[in-house]
Amino acid sequence: QVQLVESGGGSVQVGGSLRLSCVASTRTSSRSAMGWFRQAPGKEREVVACIDSVGGTIYAHSVKGRFTISQPNGKNTLDLQMNSLSPDDTGMYYCAARWFQPVCSLLPPDYTHWGQGTQVTVSS
Repeated sequence: QVQLVESGGGSVQVGGSLRLSCVASTRTSSRSAMGWFRQAPGKEREVVACIDSVGGTIYAHSVKGRFTISQPNGKNTLDLQMNSLSPDDTGMYYCAARWFQPVCSLLPPDYTHWGQGTQVTVSS
């Protein structure tokens, strides 16, 4: 059973930065895409960014140019560097994996494993 554990959330002011990290309990398949999602109160879970099995990335339009997804320590880790944060970025952030699926997806149901989430709060 693969477990994903996020860390790095917190409270920051507008314009600040945070770096989220996710670690898998076992080495994820080299053919697995991984992504970050977020969910604000009263809203649906939405994709923030995804990285596919060969390092290709996609970003939500709202975070492009401000957020960077990466796997700095191999396939069992996933980071999200978030800069120029705004209150609209507030929410619970989740790490997710598409086990043995190499291509990114924007749809939460396409992901097979999820972390418990880490809260990000941006205040003005």
